Amino acid sequence: MSDADGTRDAAAAPSAPAPLPDPVGEPFDPATGAPVPPVERPWWAPLTLVAFVALVVCTNVANVVWARWIGDHPERVLALSSRNRYLALALTSGVSIPAYVAIATARIGAAFVVCHLIGRAYAEDAIALFKRYLGFNDDAERTFDRGFEKAEWALIPLFAGSNIVAVLSGVRRTPLPKVLGLLAVGIAGRLAVMWWLAQAFEDQLLDLLEVITRYQWWFIAASLVLVVVANARNLRR
Repeated sequence: MSDADGTRDAAAAPSAPAPLPDPVGEPFDPATGAPVPPVERPWWAPLTLVAFVALVVCTNVANVVWARWIGDHPERVLALSSRNRYLALALTSGVSIPAYVAIATARIGAAFVVCHLIGRAYAEDAIALFKRYLGFNDDAERTFDRGFEKAEWALIPLFAGSNIVAVLSGVRRTPLPKVLGLLAVGIAGRLAVMWWLAQAFEDQLLDLLEVITRYQWWFIAASLVLVVVANARNLRR
C-alpha cells in the first residue's frame, strides 16, 4: 500500500531482482567452483580453415568457368568441384572412368575430411559459423542430431557431399576410420548413381552440352553474376 506521500511501505515494495553473474573473468564449473580451463585447439586447427577457404575458392572458380571447360577439360572441372551436375556433364563429355572415379573421390573426400576436422577442432564455433554464412539453422541441426543418434551409419554415406554432416561428425567425435569407411561407401554410391543417370539421360545431356558450348560466354557471365550475388549474400548474414 502507499503512504500519504505516495511512497510504498516496505512490506509492499517489490524485491529487487537478483544481480546477474558477472560475465567478466574466468568461467567456472558451478558444481565444483573450480575454474574451467580454456579449450585448447590442436595445432593443426588453423590449417583446416585454410584448406576450407581454398576449397571454397576452387568451387567458386568452377562455378564460373565450368561452361568453357566442361566440354574439353572435364577433369579440371571435377578437380575444382565434384557437384552432381559436374559429375553428370563430365561423363557426357567423355571423361574416362578411371579419371572420373579418382578425381571425384579425391575432391569429395577432401572436402568431407576437411570439414570433419574443422568440427573436431572448433566444435560449436564451427556450427555457429555455418549457421551464419551457409544457411544452416537450429531446426536443421536438431534434425541431423537425431539422424546421428539413430543411424549414423546411414547418414554419412547418404550425405557424403554435405559439409554440414561432415562438420557434425567431427563435433560428435565420430572416429576417423569409421568416417572414412562410411564416406567411401557414400562416394562409391554417388558416383555409381551419377554414372547411371548419365547413361539413362545421355541424349538430353548431350543436347544440353551442345547448348552450353554454343552459348558458353553467356553461361560464364550468368555464372559469374550468381557467384558474386551468392557470396555477397552469405557475407551480409
